[in-house]
Amino acid sequence: MSGGLEPMDMSFLVSPEYLCLMMVLSVCALLLAGFPVAFTLAGVASIFAYIGYFFGAFDLSFLTAFPQRIFATMTREILVAVPLFVFMGVMLERSKVAEELLDNMGRVFGTLPGGLAFSVSIVGMLLAASTGIVGATVVTMGLLSLPTMMRRGYDKAFACGSIAASGTLGQIIPPSIVLVLLGDQLSAAYQKAQFEMKIFAPDTVSVNDLFAGALLPGLMLVGLYLLYQAGYAFFYPERTPPVPREEALASGAEFWSSLMSSLFAPLILILAVLGSILAGLASPSEAAGVGAIGALMLAGYRLGTEYRTPILYGFFAMIALLTLSGLFDLRIQRTEISIIEWGAILLAMGLSAVLAWGVIAALRSTYGAVVDDGGDADVPTGGKRVSVLEDVNRQTLTISSMVFIILVGASMFSLVFRGFEGDKYIEQFLSELGGGTLGAVLMVMAVMFVLGFFLDFLEIVFIVVPIVAPILLQMDFDGVPMSPVWLGVMMGINLQTSFLTPPFGFALFYLRGVAPDEVRTMDIYRGVLPFVGIQIFALVLLWHFPEIATWLPGKLYGP
Repeated sequence: MSGGLEPMDMSFLVSPEYLCLMMVLSVCALLLAGFPVAFTLAGVASIFAYIGYFFGAFDLSFLTAFPQRIFATMTREILVAVPLFVFMGVMLERSKVAEELLDNMGRVFGTLPGGLAFSVSIVGMLLAASTGIVGATVVTMGLLSLPTMMRRGYDKAFACGSIAASGTLGQIIPPSIVLVLLGDQLSAAYQKAQFEMKIFAPDTVSVNDLFAGALLPGLMLVGLYLLYQAGYAFFYPERTPPVPREEALASGAEFWSSLMSSLFAPLILILAVLGSILAGLASPSEAAGVGAIGALMLAGYRLGTEYRTPILYGFFAMIALLTLSGLFDLRIQRTEISIIEWGAILLAMGLSAVLAWGVIAALRSTYGAVVDDGGDADVPTGGKRVSVLEDVNRQTLTISSMVFIILVGASMFSLVFRGFEGDKYIEQFLSELGGGTLGAVLMVMAVMFVLGFFLDFLEIVFIVVPIVAPILLQMDFDGVPMSPVWLGVMMGINLQTSFLTPPFGFALFYLRGVAPDEVRTMDIYRGVLPFVGIQIFALVLLWHFPEIATWLPGKLYGP
């Protein structure tokens, strides 16, 4: 019949562009529905790969690269740092380091208006540099500090905001698991970007570079937090009352005794781990091993008095070994070794034996100590009793397995996404967006910020970064190539901000779960908003002054 309606062309429904979009939307929908992340990523990618093959929009030969990707993941030495840093963080959490730090810092700064808030920020910084586990830090400080601050008459919103913001510092202050994984992904993305630009002798970026780049921005954030808290205490002293002086530290001797007892061991551990990385004495994986052994001995020293002597000797032997390795070449597979170097090697062997003695004592101490199934070091009269070492190993295995299985699932997802040429569609979209590099970076940051409401940082790092980072790293600012370290730090702070932003920030849920009943959800939301503003201000500062992130890596490792 002439003049009738033409049948609608539905071929776009099986086009690579449409299938690529539907794959992304399906993953988001299933994740929001609560399905396991790793199996959702791999399962949706596999289903859409076969749908695309059926309609001639996908070549199944792409899937043959999947085993090679898994093997490449298994052989990446940097990823060894993940379970070691997790072990370090969980062990320090179980050994009650945070409790003692908070108690003593509260007594040191408590006589000042807003002093308890200052102590929360400082302890949050120290825990970030030693544990790097956001959920554990927020929960620990929420359980210990929030009731105290409310009992002293602190404004509920201000107290909640200070705790939630300080707890998320583990996202950006090294050594951070986020930075380890982000650095690994950025390294591959940077090489891919240079190959796309026909640079076949590419520069490299390492996790060491990202650690060095994130250190000053992380400390800058702590300083901005303290400035805001000091200003709030100045204008609203009735909402941040000081602790009565008779309840605080009474003498200088007591002050130094308290500081030394609570700060000495964690600070030495932080300096050993970060110092060995930044000084080039150890890779992040090797430094993570130092951190794990140091945390084990610190926990063993605190939990078992009968093992303290060998643990103390072992701890100082570890510090001596690090110093010795920085002063001498301790390799024995060399043709020429001087007498002095042989002496250093023999001394290192003796110190290694002392270290092994200390580690064995720490293992016995942590195995003999028990916790309940909630992870408290004080054993209740009832409930399940398990070894501290057993509990830490179980937590480390659970967290590390989650990280790596998500990495496997994300690898399948990104492989199929590229098989549908999704990276080219995104590159075309960003290039046609308008605003040049500024518009592209702002769009990517906005997308990551919104995704941070719903997805954990692992999914964002493993899914978004491999897709968008190679595109962004091919761009430049007024002829100056974009720095991968600067981009990584911007992404890290952006993810940290999304952890805090109402109504879906993960840190808010962590705090809500342990807050007293009289603290309303709106109190938490109101409290974090100024800190979200501080985070955004920090991003603006980094945008205009990228040297904050790039100066230290340049000084340590060269341009």
